[in-house]
Amino acid sequence: MVPSLRHGDWLIGLRTRRIRPGQIVLATHPERPGLLLVKRVASRAPDGGWRLASDFPDAPGATDSRHFGPVPPDLVVGRVLARYWPRPKIY
Repeated sequence: MVPSLRHGDWLIGLRTRRIRPGQIVLATHPERPGLLLVKRVASRAPDGGWRLASDFPDAPGATDSRHFGPVPPDLVVGRVLARYWPRPKIY
């Protein structure tokens, strides 16, 4: 999620189903249960899921909906409200 977020940033999230494009969300990877992703919501998919995008899609190892498709709504855990360490920022 560089440049918005960097590895090691500490985040505050809110469990919610109220999601809209442009927000940064926490979601369970659809193909790897137990792996939590931090991605930006790109758009609503026709099937009701969400298309999630990386802020830096060309980064080594970056995966998003281009690789695993739309994410069902029940896999979106919540949205990121703020980064509180090392540089505080409200989203």
